[in-house]
Amino acid sequence: MTPAPADPAQFADQVAAVCAVYAAAPVLETLGIHVLSTDAMTGIQALERAAPTLPMQPGQVERREFEYVRHGTRSLIANFQVATGQVIAPSLGPTRTEADFAAHIAQTVAADPAANYLFLVDNLNTHQSESLVRLVAEWEGYSGDLGVKGESGILASMASRAAFLSDPARWIQFVSLPKHASWLNQIELWFSILVRRLLKRASFTSTEDLRERILAFIAYFNRHAKPFRWTYTGRHLRA
Repeated sequence: MTPAPADPAQFADQVAAVCAVYAAAPVLETLGIHVLSTDAMTGIQALERAAPTLPMQPGQVERREFEYVRHGTRSLIANFQVATGQVIAPSLGPTRTEADFAAHIAQTVAADPAANYLFLVDNLNTHQSESLVRLVAEWEGYSGDLGVKGESGILASMASRAAFLSDPARWIQFVSLPKHASWLNQIELWFSILVRRLLKRASFTSTEDLRERILAFIAYFNRHAKPFRWTYTGRHLRA
C-alpha cells in the first residue's frame, strides 16, 4: 500500500503542478519547449523459451513453453513526449547509473539542441546527481561556482542540486514528482504497454536481440503514436 504523504497539502500542490505541466504541454511544444516524462525500466530479462510456442488450434489456446534460458538483462531509459505521444531518444544498456542517466539526458538534448526541455522525473538520486548538475551547467554555459559535493554550494546536497535543476529559469529544467506517485508519470503508462505488447510473450536469443526488438517496437509505436488523454487535474481521488 502506498503510504500517506507526510504533508498532504504539499503533496496536493505538487500533484496539481505536474498535472498543470501535462495540460500545458501542447502549447509549450509550439513554443519550442519539449515536455518529457522520463524514467528507467531496469532488469529487462532476455528470456528465450526452451521450445517454440505452439499456435492456436480449433478448440485450443496458444501454448507457451514454461522453461526458458536466461541471456542477461538490459535497462531502458526512455522519454515519453507528452505533446506527441512519441518515445524519443531511448537509451539501452547493461546498467542504470548516475553516469548512464546523465548520458541519456545529453543524448536527448543533442537530438534537438535548439529546443528547451522540461523533464518530469521521480525523486531517485540519479535524477538529482552531481553529474546531472554539471551536465546542465555545461550545456547552458553556467559560469558560477557549483561548489563541492557534500560540502558547499549547489552540489552540497540533493536538495541544493534539485533546486538548481528545477529552476524555471533553466532551459533544461527538471520537475520532480511527489514521492510515491509513480502513477503520475506518463512514461510508466508506456512501460506497461511495452510489457504487454512485447516483453510478456516474447522469446529473445540474446541481449542484443532484446535491444533490437525494443527499438523496433519503439519505432513502430512512434509511427502510430497519440498523446495520452490526461484528464486528472489533481483533485482528490475517491477512496
